[in-house]
Amino acid sequence: MLRCAALQPCAEHFFTEATLHLHGDEREWASVAGFAGLSPGGLRLLHQVHGRTVAEASAAERERWQRPEADAVISDDPSVALVVRVADCAPLLIADRRLGVVAAVHAGWRSTMRRIAAATIEALANAYRSDAGDLVVAIGPSLGACCGEMGEDVVEAFRREGHGQAALDAWFDRAPGRRARFDLWRANVDQLVQSGVPPGAIHSSGLCTRTHAGVFHSYRAAGPQAGRMAAVIRAKRAASA
Repeated sequence: MLRCAALQPCAEHFFTEATLHLHGDEREWASVAGFAGLSPGGLRLLHQVHGRTVAEASAAERERWQRPEADAVISDDPSVALVVRVADCAPLLIADRRLGVVAAVHAGWRSTMRRIAAATIEALANAYRSDAGDLVVAIGPSLGACCGEMGEDVVEAFRREGHGQAALDAWFDRAPGRRARFDLWRANVDQLVQSGVPPGAIHSSGLCTRTHAGVFHSYRAAGPQAGRMAAVIRAKRAASA
């Protein structure tokens, strides 16, 4: 299990490694729940669809939760743990130092293109009056720019989505004679900063899943048989209101 030292005072959280595969094995999910200090029924998972929808797992809706189609989830409920599953996509765990509310985000290139990080910051503000300046973010192991080869169609998809030339130049290394390489970490950091999160409050593991395929699951390395890792976060009660 990996944790972020800067995020730990704000929320209980962890990133799993390749020791769990997390397809349909109930025993493995029971282990994840146990690490979070909960029964399996306390996990809040998503049907991830590579979009920008943000679900809410609030205390008020605790008994009515049904797994939604979404790629981020926010909560003010310390009795549940938010979960996203990844195998090269970037998992973002977010906590508010002041209010104790949290979010988990599945940010692959498609959701990053659709600004899922910004949508999550906006959702925290709308639901809980969270201020971006109070947030701490941990970006877990995911595909690094070293291995993030993309076709030119992906670059053009970002352009059509409204990302300007400066962003494309910063996020895509388009050296002559090779495929573009996408910096998933940089793109998410930039979008978080643009949403008001202080740069010093954003912490990336800097670990590429494909480079370290013996430690982490990587779809690029293993294909459809790749396992999945979980990024898990649980709210703490607000330190102040």
